[in-house]
Amino acid sequence: MTRHPPRSPPVGSVTAPDQPVGLATRARPWARGTVLVLRGELDLDSVAVLREALDHALVLAAPGTVVLIDCGDLAFCDSTGLSELLDAAVRAREQGSRIELARPRPVVRRVLELTGATDAFALRDGPPP
Repeated sequence: MTRHPPRSPPVGSVTAPDQPVGLATRARPWARGTVLVLRGELDLDSVAVLREALDHALVLAAPGTVVLIDCGDLAFCDSTGLSELLDAAVRAREQGSRIELARPRPVVRRVLELTGATDAFALRDGPPP
């Protein structure tokens, strides 16, 4: 009998709240636009999941609306993820909307602060509406 190593969960899935693998997103409408909830790790392996979710949210965004990204369950963000967030902020501004970040964990907030990206986003400490 041939043994095969266990398969890794697919990108975009999360195995348990305390053990993030990949990235999962969930979007919901709110009065000022869209809330996009992120859960897991945002890095080179999962950035396509974020890009797809942001592209969809920005297509729906009318001028003057906000895409609020809830980072409360985002355990990690590398430079690839940060770059996608910044690119999305530019795309949003070009169409007259904007991106805000809510509840970034200390590790994510630190990346934003070290890179100066806090100037690119309005940051909210509380949960999204």
